[in-house]
Amino acid sequence: MSQKVRDVMTHRPICLPADAPVSKAARLMRDQAIGDVLVTKDDQLYGLVTDRDIVVRAVAEARDADATPLGTLCTSDLVTVRPDQNVDEVVRLMRDRAVRRVPVVEDGRPVGIVSLGDMALEREPSSPLSEISGAPPNG
Repeated sequence: MSQKVRDVMTHRPICLPADAPVSKAARLMRDQAIGDVLVTKDDQLYGLVTDRDIVVRAVAEARDADATPLGTLCTSDLVTVRPDQNVDEVVRLMRDRAVRRVPVVEDGRPVGIVSLGDMALEREPSSPLSEISGAPPNG
């Protein structure tokens, strides 16, 4: 039996509304030791913002992190998958689209996220990427 996305995804992803300030996402990333936040509008997936997005699109542009809404920074042209999809499909999507994170949605609502690290831990648990991905963050 083939493995499904629900078996490898991170459940209950951190989500914020598109009108939330960038500073709130940055604090959540710090406090939760994560590198991304899913952005929603009316409970539907709207986009994804990463720590790198915050640096490149907000800090480097001298934007006010308390006044800039996430919806203006996030990537909204996303590849998404469903929880019942085959993991091999996700691997192909990640490779073909050169993405490191794929939101998991049901009826347009985010229910999880699959990262390159999740896939490495699942497929090659003894690989260097798996060891890095599974290590607790320094903080």
